[in-house]
Amino acid sequence: MNRYIALLRGINVGGHKKLPMAELRELLVSLGLKEVQTYIQSGNAVFDSEEEIAGTYISEAIRKKYGWEVPVLVTSALEVEAILDNCPFPKEKKEKSYFTLLFKPPSTEDIETTLSYQFPDEEYHITPQCVYFYSATGYGKARLSGNFFEQKLKVTATARNYRTMIKLLDLAG
Repeated sequence: MNRYIALLRGINVGGHKKLPMAELRELLVSLGLKEVQTYIQSGNAVFDSEEEIAGTYISEAIRKKYGWEVPVLVTSALEVEAILDNCPFPKEKKEKSYFTLLFKPPSTEDIETTLSYQFPDEEYHITPQCVYFYSATGYGKARLSGNFFEQKLKVTATARNYRTMIKLLDLAG
């Protein structure tokens, strides 16, 4: 049995694509996934499966049931742990950082173009799997965002804060 973490992009934001976590749990169980747990309303789930699970499998089930597209990134606890371990920021910044997980590696050209954008009090590092982002003024006031990185890097992405990443690792056990 393998343990997976699923990150849904863009649900329960601004009244759009409302998907209560109880319904998400039911949907994942109906797909044959085991030991399903969800965490906060932004679309985080941890589950077991004997088979490898692709995000498109869950996305398609959501589309069939609700009629809208939701990108889903399925990863492992080891991959999330590696992302946290490889964070380039010191501990005090790391704990206030956001981790924008990329659904596929961006091109070198798109990374170089994106790196040309710099704003005061904001720092970021781009890897093939994640954009590490820290803003001294807080994420809500930042000029850079998950949507910015998604557009500039030309890849689908979903962002989580440090606390959420740690909690998902804890749930994944």
